Amino acid sequence: MKIKDLRSMSEDELKSKFIELKKELIKSNAQIATGTTPKSPGQVKQTKRLIAKILTLQKEKQKVIPKKEVEKNPRRDK
Repeated sequence: MKIKDLRSMSEDELKSKFIELKKELIKSNAQIATGTTPKSPGQVKQTKRLIAKILTLQKEKQKVIPKKEVEKNPRRDK
C-alpha cells in the first residue's frame, strides 16, 4: 500500500488498518518464535514499514495546528 492511498483514508480507516496490521504482525512473530517459517518472510518487514507509515500519518494529522508567528527572542534583538 502506498502513502498516497493511506493519506486518502480517514482517521477511523487508518485506525482499523493499524489494528489489522498489528494482528498480522503478531501472528507472523508467533510463527517465527515457534520455529516455523512464515508463508512469506518479506511480508514481516513490509508490515512493519506500513505500520510505521500509518503512525507517522496519524501524528501528522494531529499536528495540523495553524502556525503562530515566531516570537523573537528579546535577548537577541539588539
